[in-house]
Amino acid sequence: MNHADGGNGRGKHDGMLDALERAPARSHYWAMGLTDEDLRKPLIAVATTWSETMPCNMNQRRLAEHVKAGIRAAGGTPFEFNTIAVSDNLGMGTEGQRTSLVSREVIADSIELVGRAQPFDGIVCLVGCDKTGPGAVMALARLDLPAVALYSGSMAAGRWRGRDVTIQDMWEALGQEAVGELAAADVLELERVACPGAGTCAAQYTANTMGQTLDFLGMSPFGPGDILATDPAKEGAAEGIGALVMDVVARDLRPSAILTHAALTNAITALVASGGSTNGVLHLLAIAREAGVELSIDEFDRIAARVPIITDLKPTGRFVAADFARAGGTPVVLKELVEAGLMEEGALNVDGRTVGEIAAGVPSGAGGEVIRSVAAPAKSGAQFAILRGNLAPEGCVLKLSGAAEEVHRGPARVFDGERSCSAAIRAGAIKPGDVVVLRYEGPAGGPGMREMLAVTAALVGRGLGESVVLVTDGRFSGVTRGLMIGHVAPEAAHGGPLAAARDGDTIEIDIPGRELRLLVDDAELDARLLDWEPPTPLYPSGVLGKYAGSVGSASDGAVTSAAPLRQPA
Repeated sequence: MNHADGGNGRGKHDGMLDALERAPARSHYWAMGLTDEDLRKPLIAVATTWSETMPCNMNQRRLAEHVKAGIRAAGGTPFEFNTIAVSDNLGMGTEGQRTSLVSREVIADSIELVGRAQPFDGIVCLVGCDKTGPGAVMALARLDLPAVALYSGSMAAGRWRGRDVTIQDMWEALGQEAVGELAAADVLELERVACPGAGTCAAQYTANTMGQTLDFLGMSPFGPGDILATDPAKEGAAEGIGALVMDVVARDLRPSAILTHAALTNAITALVASGGSTNGVLHLLAIAREAGVELSIDEFDRIAARVPIITDLKPTGRFVAADFARAGGTPVVLKELVEAGLMEEGALNVDGRTVGEIAAGVPSGAGGEVIRSVAAPAKSGAQFAILRGNLAPEGCVLKLSGAAEEVHRGPARVFDGERSCSAAIRAGAIKPGDVVVLRYEGPAGGPGMREMLAVTAALVGRGLGESVVLVTDGRFSGVTRGLMIGHVAPEAAHGGPLAAARDGDTIEIDIPGRELRLLVDDAELDARLLDWEPPTPLYPSGVLGKYAGSVGSASDGAVTSAAPLRQPA
C-alpha cells in the first residue's frame, strides 16, 4: 500500500502556510482568489470524470459544485480537477473500443498523479461510465488519502411502443433488422428514444454494476449512487458527500482500512446477487491488486455457486435502474444479503459504520418484484462461472444464460479478430451448435480487450444466443446476454492455447466440471503451439503500444502495475 502522505507532509500542507520557500507556491493560490483562512482549512480534491463526449458523465460538473458546497459548509477548501472518460457505447464495434480498458489505467494514473502533486487532506471522486469507477478506486487505493466516491447516476429508461427500452434494445435491434424482424425505419425510430438524457446506461450493465459495487466495497455510502442522474435529489446527495468527506478526514479513515478482503468478498457477493456484469470480475481483481489484497479469480466461482440472483434487472431480467432505485436500491440488497448470512458484517463503510450496522437500519419488506429475497430469488443459478481447462489454464469467465446446456460440444469456427467474425455472422455463416472462437482480442493482443457487443448482439438478434457459444480472450459488455465465454487466459497473443484452435476442432464446455477443453490430445496441442508465431502488433507505439507491452493477464485484473500484497496483521 502506498501512503500519499509518506514524506509529503500531508496534514501540514507541506509547509504551505508558513515556510518562506513555499512563497512562490502560495502566489498561485492568491491568484485563484484563495485566502489565508482557506489554506488553514483541510484541502480537499474533487476529482471528476466529466465529459461532453457522452451522456454518461455529463452531469458531473453540476454535481461537483454541490460537492464543493458541502465541503465548504463543513469547513474545508475544495479544489476540483478533471480526468478522462471513454464511451464504451460510442466506440463499440470500432477501433475506438480498444481504448476503453486502457482508459481505466489512465484514469487511475491521472488521479494518482494529481493526488501526489499537491498537498490534499482528502479526496472525492465523481464517477460514472464503465471504467471511471474502478479506475478511481484503484487510484484511491494507491494514494490512501481519506476519500469518498460518488456514482453520478443512471439515465432514465427510454419509452418505445409502450415499453421501457435501453441501449440493449438498440444493439439487438440491429440483429433483428438483419433477419427481417424489424424494418430499418423501426431501428431509426428506436434510436431517437432509447437514451432520453444524462446518465449511464439504464440497467444492470457495467456502469451500474460498478456504481453499486462502490457501496459494497465501502468507498461510497449506501444509497446516493442509486439516485438517477437527472433526479433533483442527486444535488442534495452530492452536498452530503462533501460533508461526509470532511468527517472522513477528521477520522483519518483511509482506503487501506476499507478495501480489505472482507470488503472485496462483499463486493463479489453483491455482483453475483445483482446479476451484474462480468466486467466486474476484471475490475474487482484489479482493485484487489492495487490495494495489495490477495484475491483469486476462483473466489468468484466459489461465491457465485452459493449466492442466488435476487434482482430482476435487465439485461436478463425485466426491470431498469429507475425501478431498482424506487425499490430501495443497494440498502435493500444489503439487508437481504445480511439476513441470509452472506455478507461479511464487520466490513467498514466510509460513513464509519459496519455493513451489519447499516443493514440493521434498513426497513424490512421493501424491494417488491425488483429486489427479491434470498429465499425466493429472481434466479436460483449464478449468472457466471469460472472455468479452467486446456484452453484456459489461468481461467476464463463463462456468462451463463438461463437455458444453457450443462455440457456443450461443437465445432470450432475460428476468427482472428472481431471484424471477420461479425462479417461471418452477418453472412449467415454461423449455425446452431457452433463454437465461435474469437481470438487476439485480449488485453495485449487487442490491444485493449475490446467488448464483443457487436458480435453478441448480432448472435442474439439472429436467434443464435442460446445455441451458439462464443469463446474469446476479449470481454463482454454488461449489455451482453447469451452463453458466452470471455477473459480466456493466457490470451492468444501471449501464446495461450486459444492460439492453437483450428476450424473444425471440437470444443467442449463442461459447466458442472468447470472446464473449457479443446478435444485434441496433448501432444498435438503442444506441437501446434511450438509452430505458433506471435502476430505483428497492431499498435507498435503510442498509448496502445505502451499498454500492450505492460499489461498483465485478465485472470489477474489486466493491470499495468500492482501493489505488493499486504502482510497479515
